Amino acid sequence: MYVKPKKHLGQHFLIDLSIAQRIVESLQAEKTGTVLEIGPGTGVLTQYLLKRKEFTTYAAELDGESVDYLNQHFPMLADRILPVDILQFNFKEFFKEQTAVIGNFPYNISSQILFKVLENKSLIPEVVGMFQKEVAERIVSPPGSKVYGILSALMQAYYTVEYLFTVEPEVFNPPPKVKSAVIRFVRKENQILGCDEKMYFRIVKTTFNQRRKTLNNSMKPILGLKKIADEMMSLRPERLSPQDFVRLTLLTEKVLNED
Repeated sequence: MYVKPKKHLGQHFLIDLSIAQRIVESLQAEKTGTVLEIGPGTGVLTQYLLKRKEFTTYAAELDGESVDYLNQHFPMLADRILPVDILQFNFKEFFKEQTAVIGNFPYNISSQILFKVLENKSLIPEVVGMFQKEVAERIVSPPGSKVYGILSALMQAYYTVEYLFTVEPEVFNPPPKVKSAVIRFVRKENQILGCDEKMYFRIVKTTFNQRRKTLNNSMKPILGLKKIADEMMSLRPERLSPQDFVRLTLLTEKVLNED
């Protein structure tokens, strides 16, 4: 049975087995008994995940043709194949234990997958994923970098992020037009930011959506006519670490609660 890669699903099937094995070996899986593979396609990662007996592998696959292929080639996985749209999937309803996430993520939804991870961070101790190289570099970039942005500040607040290796286009079918990269996220021991998380997210998104402006200007939609008297307000958002954003969130809450 042949599965045709579908453009509308952003499918680029990995065909290099050594890279597939390397991705699976990158998963530490120290704090989990369950692993969810997102978008297994024809099972190039799945075959190596099933060899690791220290955890139980599940697979989330939206493409019916791929589901049929996986059922045919991996019968031992059959009752753990979830034919779902991962962006609509209810992690907390399905998984009752810590669950790591792995995948050659469809590039058109890779950022949304990470927002889904953030929604379920209490359940997800680790992620190993393939991304477009440009996206991967953005996610792992430090404060002060030109490409440091929303996902950098949000993911790095809760996870230690590591760029593992670059992957060339020719190891995929069909080859993407860009290079790819594998990165690993390991959840930090302390997941409590010490501020209102919703406000933290709102501030990160609001300021980076106007990233060329200083915080004095980009914070106006949140602060209105109120002002924060702090020297960091003269900076642009890419200069702020997650810890700085926590401090900004606390200052914002204080100013907004003043009469």
